[in-house]
Amino acid sequence: MPIELRAEELDLARYIRPGDTLVWAQGAAEPLTLSRAVVAQRHAIGPITLFLGPGYSETLQPEHADRLNFLGMSAVGTRRRLVEAGVLRLIPCRLSDVESLFDSGILKADVVMLHLCPPVDGSGEYSMGLVNDYLKIAMRRARVVIAQVNDRLPWTYADEPLDMGRVDYLVPSAHPPLEHATREPTAVDKQIARHVAEMVPDGAVVQMGIGAMPCAILDALHGHRRLGLHSGMVTDAVVDLIKSGAVTNETKPFHRDASVTGTLLGTRKLYDFAHRNPALRMVPLGVTHNIELLAKIDNFVSLNSAVEVDLSGQVNAEVAGGVYIGAVGGQVDYVRAARRSRGGKSIIALPATARGDKVSRIVGSLNDPVVTTARSDVDIVVTEYGAAHLRGISLEERARRMIAIAHPNFREALERHARGVFGRLY
Repeated sequence: MPIELRAEELDLARYIRPGDTLVWAQGAAEPLTLSRAVVAQRHAIGPITLFLGPGYSETLQPEHADRLNFLGMSAVGTRRRLVEAGVLRLIPCRLSDVESLFDSGILKADVVMLHLCPPVDGSGEYSMGLVNDYLKIAMRRARVVIAQVNDRLPWTYADEPLDMGRVDYLVPSAHPPLEHATREPTAVDKQIARHVAEMVPDGAVVQMGIGAMPCAILDALHGHRRLGLHSGMVTDAVVDLIKSGAVTNETKPFHRDASVTGTLLGTRKLYDFAHRNPALRMVPLGVTHNIELLAKIDNFVSLNSAVEVDLSGQVNAEVAGGVYIGAVGGQVDYVRAARRSRGGKSIIALPATARGDKVSRIVGSLNDPVVTTARSDVDIVVTEYGAAHLRGISLEERARRMIAIAHPNFREALERHARGVFGRLY
């Protein structure tokens, strides 16, 4: 059985060795009592590596690189400041690969820190709470597992109970979980959402990203029926969609009794909805991002965004103006799964411009030479000016369709670029 430790007496140097790699729960599930203790005690612990997913707390600052080596897959949230300071080493990888990287030992996990909800109503079963992604796999390789236990987390359902035999220490905590409120959608977001909603049939199973536009898309789906949800991450917007009656999950070949996700990122609205709610299931990456599994879902619709898309359909979702701001994440996994699904659609949705209409996000060639999703995988690109269907379409016709959904102020320049590249064929 795990040993209980008092937070105020926590001496992490007894459990973490110099040179270790430490993995803690990502996103809103960061175990703040433990993560803040790591920072405060970093000089006593010695140099270690932190493997980081997206983060939304103020715990880590660039100056903490004096003893902490930062390694991760994402610049999302407050991780961007670490990237901009040049102290976060980035691994370009799809989320579907992360479990195997830990399982094979390519990614180390000497110490794992969890954030758990304690058992409720005498069940005896601890819950992963806000995140059930790659942590269970990382635990298999860990020498030490320390769990922050917090009854302010929602108790959420999972496919398999957490093996508490792998947890060495429990640290009680009463920190409220991190919350992340999405900004209100703009008029442009809502216009894009209307275009997208028209392409989502009743009975579709939907995956969505995070941000104002995905929220606007979910809002635009309230009039749909018999939808299913299967997504790596969900936000507050799913609460209203489910309550609208649009979601039944009846068309899915598996998990027909629940909406499926691996991460909750929102406010108390989402967390309270998820608490002891069997209609929302938390599953690991091997389920949320499994291309083979998702391809078995008919009418699987993947909804993601981008920084920019070029005239051939290449998608950059990671870098803007030379600064890494995103991640490979699960976009490629979901795009490929949707392409293989019978009746499936992969939709990349983005505003046509940025910086107050001064910069086009539909570009002749990618401004930053980073291709997140290859043009051979891209299906449909949507802006406020319409949708460009690219599957099975020649490069020349792709350019015409992409120019048609660009902001009018940039179409002439894009036409010139297309003629220079494709000549007579354009």
